[in-house]
Amino acid sequence: MNEQLALWQIRLVALATAEAGSDGAHDITHLNRVWTNSMTLLSSHPEADGLVVLAACYMHDIVNLPKNHAERHLASQYAAALACERLMKAGFPADKMAALSHAIEAHSFSAGIPPETIEAKIVQDADRLDALGAVGLARLFYTAGHMGSALAHPTDPLALTRATDDQVYALDHIEKKLALLPASMQTEAGRKSGEVRLAWLRAFRDTFVAEWECRQH
Repeated sequence: MNEQLALWQIRLVALATAEAGSDGAHDITHLNRVWTNSMTLLSSHPEADGLVVLAACYMHDIVNLPKNHAERHLASQYAAALACERLMKAGFPADKMAALSHAIEAHSFSAGIPPETIEAKIVQDADRLDALGAVGLARLFYTAGHMGSALAHPTDPLALTRATDDQVYALDHIEKKLALLPASMQTEAGRKSGEVRLAWLRAFRDTFVAEWECRQH
């Protein structure tokens, strides 16, 4: 990481920390992991603007609404507006502001905004990777607990005879949303990593179901 990025990372961590709420699934450690994922993806895309990616990684959740909030799909647009406001005051390059705003707006799954730049594609992939694998699993159950969801359906945890409902059953979230992420990745490295992490999640799910199912004898 070059000197400019290192200096801006310090500023961005301070800004993000100042705006942080109490959501442990979207805290500073999440932002650090998204940046770590992004650095891996950036290595395959030297044409991307690292400063735009860095800033989007640390500011994309500056407005974070609960999963079941009525305006959840607008959160990334609110975040982009607030991030630009904060960073303008901090001296962020004005000519990079539009690219930053788009990268933040497009990162969100619920917003459904297609990423049109390589920076936005990298940030979206990096954020989605943190929803997969072991850390993604921990974040899943953390969020489900705060929403009051049950761990799994009592008799049909794999949703073989019912529609999935991840608002009610936490385990359903793996197939309802997370299983869709690898195919939605915008970079080849993101897809490959996503597939590995999804395989781990599905292996966990199978082990969970084997322990969960209780039959009367």
